[in-house]
Amino acid sequence: MKIENTKAQMRKGVLEYCILSVLKDDDAYVAEILDTLKNAKMLVVEGTIYPLLTRLKNAGLLNYRWEESTSGPPRKYYGLTETGQLFLKELNSTWDELQNAVNLVTSQKTKK
Repeated sequence: MKIENTKAQMRKGVLEYCILSVLKDDDAYVAEILDTLKNAKMLVVEGTIYPLLTRLKNAGLLNYRWEESTSGPPRKYYGLTETGQLFLKELNSTWDELQNAVNLVTSQKTKK
């Protein structure tokens, strides 16, 4: 088994949560979202993020608006809907519970 495959699966599992968290305070366009994720060492490519943003939009968690850019074509800015904000609150609670459980399990001494 290759460790890289497992690491990629772990990142994919939390990517949706991370994207919603990036958008919790302010709307952003894809390049900004990608930069934030990359700065946090979440390795994500555009081909991964666009389908995910579309799925989140179709689920009613995100909306978007077009805004003119001074340095190129118009940009699509994504933001959380009211439903998305509530969904993120739930994910925050779930993440805290999961993190605590994982920390508990991984820090326990092995019984002999």
